[in-house]
Amino acid sequence: MLKLADVKSTDVVYDLGCGDGRIVITAAKIYGAHGVGIDINPQRIHDAKENAKKAGVEDLVRFEENDLFKANIRDASVVTLFLLQKVNLRLRPKLLKLKPGTRIVSNTFDMGDWKPDKEETLKTGDSEHGLGLSHQIFLWIVPPRDQK
Repeated sequence: MLKLADVKSTDVVYDLGCGDGRIVITAAKIYGAHGVGIDINPQRIHDAKENAKKAGVEDLVRFEENDLFKANIRDASVVTLFLLQKVNLRLRPKLLKLKPGTRIVSNTFDMGDWKPDKEETLKTGDSEHGLGLSHQIFLWIVPPRDQK
């Protein structure tokens, strides 16, 4: 997801529904990006903070217990999602208000009639023996205000 979004050290990566924090931690560790993870579950936020500390990136990331529909994400240059399509669709108006050029990446679930700018299939596991999985990864770039 981070590779498809072409994350750089200058990016601020927001992961909505961050769980254990692995996306923003990876963005910080591999790309040097700042990251913000948002999750409504306080245990997941606790786990994410512990994971960031273990990874040595707590100066680059922060985790916020919040409802992703209410959270302030305006500083994002990249937003990552692994949410159901119906949640993506509810988030879409909020995402389209972000700065033009902001990259939105979703694992598995699309945004209905908002066609992705890029799409890749990620294969994991042992596909040679039928044990592999594949995931669609979608990338959208927030268009200029007059092109929604």
